[in-house]
Amino acid sequence: MTDSEKILSWMGSDATTEPHPGGLYLLKGIGPRGAAARGAFREVVPVHRLAYTFGWEGGQEVPPGSSLIEIDLIERDGGTLLRMTHSGLPTEEQAAAHAKGWAHYLERLTTAAAGNDPGPDNGVSTKS
Repeated sequence: MTDSEKILSWMGSDATTEPHPGGLYLLKGIGPRGAAARGAFREVVPVHRLAYTFGWEGGQEVPPGSSLIEIDLIERDGGTLLRMTHSGLPTEEQAAAHAKGWAHYLERLTTAAAGNDPGPDNGVSTKS
C-alpha cells in the first residue's frame, strides 16, 4: 500500500511515495479526469497500519492535507481484512463522493492483491 509500483497496478498513472512518518506522497492520474492527490504519511507500520493526510491538488473543497485516511490490515479467516476510515471531509456530499470512489478503488485493490489484473482504470461512474 506504500510501494509506488504496486499502487499503480490498481490506482493512478504516476506515484511518488516516501513511506515514513512525515514523508510525502503524490498520486497522479486518478479517474477519467486524471486528478492528483497528495498528502503526508503520519503512521507507517508495515503490514499492519497506515495513516496519511489526503487532499486534491488544486481542490478548494478538499485541499491537500485537509482530511485523514487510516487503514488497518487485520488477519482474519486465512485472509486479510482491510479496515479504512476517511475522516475530515467537509460535507456529506464530499463524504458520499469519496465513499463511491473508495469502493471503486478498493475493489481494484482486491483484484490486484489476489494476483489478478484489474484492467484499465476508467474511473468512477458519475451516474447514480
